[in-house]
Amino acid sequence: MNNYLKFMMVVLTALCAVNTNAVNILISTPNTSLGLVADEGKELKLVYYGAKIGKNDLDAHVESGAFLTPAYPVYGMNTPSEDALAICHSDGNMSTTLVVTGCAKQQEGDRTITRISMKDPAYPLFVDICYRTYDGSDVIETWSEIRHNEKRSVDLSRFASAYIPIHRGNVWLSSFNGSWANEARLVEEPLMPGMKIIKNRDGVRNSHTSHAEVMLSLDGKPCENSGRVIGAALCYTGNYLLRIDTDESDYHHFFAGINPDNSVWHLAPGEIFQTPELALTFSSRGVGQVSRNFHSWARDYKLVNGDKPRKVLLNSWEGVYFKINEDGMNRMIKDIADLGGELFVMDDGWFGDRYPRNSDKTSLGDWTIDRKKLPNGIKNLIDSAKNNGVDFGIWIEPEMTNTRSELYEKHPEWVIKAPKRDLVTGRGGTQLVLDLSNPEVQNFVFNVVDNLMAAYPEIDYIKWDANMSILNHGSDYLGKDNQSHLYIAYHKGLENVCKRIRKKYPDVTMQACASGGGRVNFGFFPYFDEFWTSDNTDALQRIYMQWGTSYFFPAIAMSSHISASPNHQTFRHVPLKFRIDVAMSGRLGVELQPSLMTASELSMCKDAIASYKHIRPIVQQGDLYRLISPYDNTGVASLMYVSPDKNQAVLYWYKTEHFHNQHLPTVCLNGLDPDSYYRFTELNRIDSQPLSIEGQIFSGMFLMSHGLSIPANHIVDKKDRNEYSSRIIYIQRVE
Repeated sequence: MNNYLKFMMVVLTALCAVNTNAVNILISTPNTSLGLVADEGKELKLVYYGAKIGKNDLDAHVESGAFLTPAYPVYGMNTPSEDALAICHSDGNMSTTLVVTGCAKQQEGDRTITRISMKDPAYPLFVDICYRTYDGSDVIETWSEIRHNEKRSVDLSRFASAYIPIHRGNVWLSSFNGSWANEARLVEEPLMPGMKIIKNRDGVRNSHTSHAEVMLSLDGKPCENSGRVIGAALCYTGNYLLRIDTDESDYHHFFAGINPDNSVWHLAPGEIFQTPELALTFSSRGVGQVSRNFHSWARDYKLVNGDKPRKVLLNSWEGVYFKINEDGMNRMIKDIADLGGELFVMDDGWFGDRYPRNSDKTSLGDWTIDRKKLPNGIKNLIDSAKNNGVDFGIWIEPEMTNTRSELYEKHPEWVIKAPKRDLVTGRGGTQLVLDLSNPEVQNFVFNVVDNLMAAYPEIDYIKWDANMSILNHGSDYLGKDNQSHLYIAYHKGLENVCKRIRKKYPDVTMQACASGGGRVNFGFFPYFDEFWTSDNTDALQRIYMQWGTSYFFPAIAMSSHISASPNHQTFRHVPLKFRIDVAMSGRLGVELQPSLMTASELSMCKDAIASYKHIRPIVQQGDLYRLISPYDNTGVASLMYVSPDKNQAVLYWYKTEHFHNQHLPTVCLNGLDPDSYYRFTELNRIDSQPLSIEGQIFSGMFLMSHGLSIPANHIVDKKDRNEYSSRIIYIQRVE
């Protein structure tokens, strides 16, 4: 009887939610609103997206003759412009029309889904446009779900997640591009007539060269603290396509979704094709507020364990590379423990039997311990870590293999390869990508993690790498009729694996590494706790890359490590103080060989780690305020994190140019309570005398309006002088 009552309650709720009449739909968050016109039997229209409004405003806006744009433009009927969806029906008809058939709301805890259902009047083709809101968050997610009951498969040649019209004016685009070791470089440009395309075709990684996240500033050149801004982020792990079509109309037409290039999807009857979510937010207080909206949403709703502090770690890679051995690992474990760290991660080079992993040319897929390097196995290292009071982590690259591996010799059919063609290999001249469209391969990849965790349940951290693109288009598993499914099916398979891992091992920390910053995307956040920002650990260049990354992604997920000097990527000599101060603005780690450091350097690192543990809650859970951009070429970069209660803050200041008699700008703080007073304490101080502001108390109003002048150089002994300068200042509210 109880189950029957529950069932009837669900049915009644659904019936009450469905509106079969003409209706204006208002979807709101605490500070934003999205308005739609859903007249039954007519095309769904998008009429408003921006600051929060009331239902009366939306109704009046519609009644006053507001221009109504299609909420999801489809191809084939009166569509000279760009479209979100293009279909070839089973009878060859390439036109589609969609009209509203109903709408419903569904409550899932603190999340609300608004679902608007549409149908093609001439075909049994159904499309639902969905919007998800979160209590206390200003982010709206939207996606589409496509299905049909035609007699045979229909072909989807375009399948965007969403479309947003943006009224023309002085609209600027903020986007991010780069390359390996130079990721997330900020680009700001006005939108001009024509087509702006941002896309990825890597197949495996999707954020080395461009990003699936953009900001659109509606009031001219982007400002940190003022102006109307729309932020959009496609939450997808695979190839994407962002299009902004500025045609002869009054609008910039923004589309975002999976990249359809070479990816026609043959949709079977009854199958549901769900597009990835496009996350949207709006701010009338500049790009900074858009960033904070995304950061809080990511920590609260998207990122695995977003409320748990991230540990300070030592990663072995730049310390030893492939030259792993038991004594060396035990030494590094003790070293990070002595420095006050909390985790040791053994990177690449620990595995391989017939083919020992002594370089990047062999062994991927052969996840057996190299007993010559580790005669007492991983358990010995775990015990060593435990005895030293730190946790243990390990590196894997489970989606890949090498032609020189036992796995490839046993299962050559498991790799992605073009039929009748020679293999195109990647890293080391031997690397190949496993075909994750194949359920057998999915099981293998899952078992890489499962077998490790079963054998060594004390493993606390997994660094998951992916160092190759899809260079060969072909799948033995998919068959000749579905080869165009490869890119999408690969990531469906990857998501299946990740879901299984997270269900069984919810507490293990996992890093998304992909030749550095190749997997910095919200699509990975439900499965990974953090990402490797870049293989480039050079502190000066990291300022620029981490600045761009911060536009959408929170510091808690941004791995930032202290590395050696000269840097292994740029060969730049950067003093330890500067390297530490940059690394402490993200999730702090160490990536060098401590045994090569001097006593004074070790002492400096130890003190810095202790300081970071103190400020960690502020950095990892606080609100980010970017103060002076390195891209403005003022010679300075500065940012700060403020605790949600505004009781504490951490200010970071870096000199990015090194000229004699250089005039540097003052830095105005942000995010403080103007009516409260704050005391300053410098962290990681190397000066022989304190800053003039040390211990001083200032009002929040003064700090935010007048700002601070930071000395261009450190006061140190002559032998220790260098061109670099950086400061970290802890700020605490006083009663």
